[in-house]
Amino acid sequence: MPRPRHLQIALSQTPFYHLTYRCVRRSYLCGVVDNVSFEHRRDWIVERLKLLSSMFAIDSASYAIMMNHYHILVRVGVAKAAAWSIAEIFERWSMLFQVPVFIKQYLAGNLIAEEDIQAAEKMAEIYRERLTSISWFMRCLNEHIARLANTEDNCGGRFWEGRFKSQAILDEKALINTMVYIDLNPIRAKLAVTPESSKYTSIAERIAERNLTTDLQCAIHGKLLPFMDGKGITDAPHITMHLIDYIELVDWTGRQIRPDKRGAISETAPPILARLGIEEGNWLQNCQKLEDDFRHVIGPAAAIEKFCQAIGQKWLQGIQSCRRCFG
Repeated sequence: MPRPRHLQIALSQTPFYHLTYRCVRRSYLCGVVDNVSFEHRRDWIVERLKLLSSMFAIDSASYAIMMNHYHILVRVGVAKAAAWSIAEIFERWSMLFQVPVFIKQYLAGNLIAEEDIQAAEKMAEIYRERLTSISWFMRCLNEHIARLANTEDNCGGRFWEGRFKSQAILDEKALINTMVYIDLNPIRAKLAVTPESSKYTSIAERIAERNLTTDLQCAIHGKLLPFMDGKGITDAPHITMHLIDYIELVDWTGRQIRPDKRGAISETAPPILARLGIEEGNWLQNCQKLEDDFRHVIGPAAAIEKFCQAIGQKWLQGIQSCRRCFG
């Protein structure tokens, strides 16, 4: 039986979540079927994802658009949304949905009655919460894609499977592990041979933008959650790792999970693994079976215990794998 979403997401414990959604019609999400190309639908998803990231207080850190499903890793910025003014909240929400007439009157300064003003301010707080909601974010992404696909296919009904899957990311090791797993999906599926040639992935986008002045600028231009810049100093939310180190790590890991390279890891391990305190064998296994070994959370056992307390659970499946890999 599916677990309620509030038992899978606890923003007080972590802002990072790995989200996966699969198309109910499988091969008709993207790719070429019966000599008909559906590759343009990947552009729909990427464009919509970036548009929503600019409206919600939710940043995309990593993504991979596959033939019949997609992966995204997001960071929810609760503090970012808390700093928005009421006018900014209404402006962001009106880009996605129609707002009531009294909201427009409030913005124009035409509301006089105190109860009307209070009603508008109360509605602003509802919208503020929704703009940090992963469920609302996914709804705005998936409903839009489903409408476009159904119109193109001249049919109705479901386009996506019933629910998206979410995994909480509880520490930096789990974050980097999950990002690498996502970025290597096309290589694992034999759709690409190198990270830079893996279309519709965050790693390919970051590499394509790599000729800019700093890693931080690269990520901002790509509308992805930034890595550390050249000096490693920034107050904005970012991934505490240099982009070039991450690119090298993805490339190294991708070579190790090839069938002819699985055994040759000890002499080629990059320094980043030692700095993160990750055992090589566990790292490679995680990058192949991350969704199977870890169900709802990814991270150290101590962090999982706090996460369980936050969502009112005594235990979560996958905790043994977390103890083995993250301590």
